[in-house]
Amino acid sequence: MSDNMKIAFFINTPAHVHFHKYTIRELERRGHTVLVLARNYGDTLKLLEELGFKYFMYSDVPDSKYGKIIDFPFSVLSAFKHLRKQKPDLLIGIGLYSTYTSLFLRKPCVIFTDSEPTNFQFMLLKPIVKAIITPSSFKMELGSKHIKINTYKEFAYLHANYFKPDPSIYELLGISPDLDFVLLRFNAFDAVHDVGIKGFTIEDKRTLVREAERYSKVFISSELDLPEDLQKYAITIPKHKIHDVIHYAKMVVADTQTIITEAAVLGTPAVRYNTFAGENDMGNFVELEKKYHLIHSFNDSQKAINKVIEFVKKPNLKKEWVQKRDHLLADKIDATKFMVTFIENYPESLSKALETNKEFATAGNPVLLQGDLS
Repeated sequence: MSDNMKIAFFINTPAHVHFHKYTIRELERRGHTVLVLARNYGDTLKLLEELGFKYFMYSDVPDSKYGKIIDFPFSVLSAFKHLRKQKPDLLIGIGLYSTYTSLFLRKPCVIFTDSEPTNFQFMLLKPIVKAIITPSSFKMELGSKHIKINTYKEFAYLHANYFKPDPSIYELLGISPDLDFVLLRFNAFDAVHDVGIKGFTIEDKRTLVREAERYSKVFISSELDLPEDLQKYAITIPKHKIHDVIHYAKMVVADTQTIITEAAVLGTPAVRYNTFAGENDMGNFVELEKKYHLIHSFNDSQKAINKVIEFVKKPNLKKEWVQKRDHLLADKIDATKFMVTFIENYPESLSKALETNKEFATAGNPVLLQGDLS
């Protein structure tokens, strides 16, 4: 590629904003041009605006899961029309939108994903993309284009190289810094990959609040509207400050995914419940629970609630997590540094990464790419 590249990033969810934000800023600092394409999904656009990013909205997401499927070709067409004029050198994404836009543009596309229960999606994108980058904990094997790196996507923005906790979050929350608080996070389960997955019921949520507030202040972050009796617990902060909340919380309880890994990376105890957890769970959750002992996952809501009750009673719970978090941090690489190096040195970095992973796989060793692709 040329010294000054033009890279298009597809940002479809708030989690994607966080994953890409430092990579984008560093690439721009190095003189590259970055194009941000965003979907109007959840708080994605609001978060981009709070962080000062310019973007092109290529998709206004329908409410229903099946509406999203029907809308897919129109979203790809919108992205294609925008990028055809911009002529990017490389597309970076986390799914099918960037993949199929790259097909029509005849430009290379690289995907990063940590979501494993999407076999059909992988079948659709594998023939088109140049590489699929995943954490090393990823259990599925995706063939010759698969690059495994020794990190999680959350280390792209919560690594100590980037994240510095801001204690002024206590003032935004309206509480004293010596007051324990618990963050409850509830999913809407409205994405295509959430079909058949269930989380906490309304009664479960009421039980969690009732039990947790006996020992701690309670805040709720919910993708769905809360019933009237729970609305007073709703957290009201700028969207980009949520990681300060997670860092200082005594515990995070959620029926969604990303925030659980974020809590682990920040050294905050995390309890997760949804019907996907269990024997077929994703590799990063298995690793965080079995190897690092930073999270507890359940597919039985009552068992999850019991664990929350057990944890919320412990006065020094966070201190137990410090050494566990430090062990994790020592093991994993800076995901942003990897992505910047990979993109800036493309396509040489692609060849090197694929060969490195091939050598590891042939030797029967864990596939862990540690970083330098320059």
